[in-house]
Parts: sequence; structure tokens; C-alpha cells
Amino acid sequence: MSRVQIVDPQTAPAPARNLLDAVQAQLGVTPNFIRVLANSPKALEGFLGLYGAASGFALDKATQERIALAVAEGNGCQYCVSAHTAIGRHAGLTNDEMALNRRGGSGQARAAAVVAFAKALNDSRGEVTTAEFDAARAAGLTDGELVEVIAVVALNVFTNILGKATRVEIDFPKIELLGAPAKAAA
Repeated sequence: MSRVQIVDPQTAPAPARNLLDAVQAQLGVTPNFIRVLANSPKALEGFLGLYGAASGFALDKATQERIALAVAEGNGCQYCVSAHTAIGRHAGLTNDEMALNRRGGSGQARAAAVVAFAKALNDSRGEVTTAEFDAARAAGLTDGELVEVIAVVALNVFTNILGKATRVEIDFPKIELLGAPAKAAA
């Protein structure tokens, strides 16, 4: 059960309702995560702004989903692993590819470098080594793409923390984490 109210789009105050209606119109659903975030319309607006900007990144949607899966698994966020598995399928990722992504790899060389860099960023909280940066560059990532990987990692760390802290109810097909999740106090 969620620790924070899951906002009902029908009864939400105007600022939140407008944002929730826009999500519903774009996705055809309003995930619980978005409904929890709607408790702060400004936080939801900020999230949607960066999420919308990411749609114009040089990194394609499948690559962004690979990153999201690696970060969610690394942070032990079952909601996000479940959500990004469903979204990853829509982006054309196979189950085998997503399993590799969750472990920090990929079946494609360039994508493997992107996911490895994203995992290193997440695991080290941004304190990546010069060798990790150089490996990403050697795989062909431009400075702009490196910044985009950092932005996608940051966006997903935010969603992971929100999902875990609020214990938002999973409204996607539930996917089990690969490792033992970190125990939280009840």
C-alpha cells in the first residue's frame, strides 16, 4: 500500500488535474507513479518537463529504457523495473535484452557501452573514472550523448527514490528484482 495518496484524476485540484489529463491523453493510462507525484503539481510538472525533453534526445527511446532498467535494478526499485519492462517492450526490447540491461549490459556493442556507463554513474553516484568515461567515448558517444546519459540516469534515480520511499502500488505486470532488495523499515 502506498505511503502517499494516489491522487484520483477526477477529484484532483486544477493544476494536478490538468497535468494528469495530459498524461492520460498521451499514454492512454495514468500510472500510479504519476498519480503519487501529482501530490505536488510542481514536482509533477518538473518531472514531465525533463521526461518530455528526453523525447528529443539523441539517445533513442530503447536506449533510454535500457538505462532505466539498469538504474532501477541497481537501486532495487521493483515498481520501476516493472514499469520499464513494460515500456521497454513497447520500445522494441526483447526479454533477453532487458535481462542483460538490468545486469548492466546489452547484446549490442554501443548499447552495452551506454548501459555500462549509466550503471557506473548510478553505482558511484556520479564519481565515474576516467577509464569509464573513455570507454563510453570509445564506443562513439558524443559529449552531448554523455550528458544525456547523465540526465536519464538522474531522472531515473529520482523516480526510483520516489517509488521506493512511497511504496507506490505496482500497476504494471510485476517483475521480480534479480537480487535481494534492500530491506526498508516497516
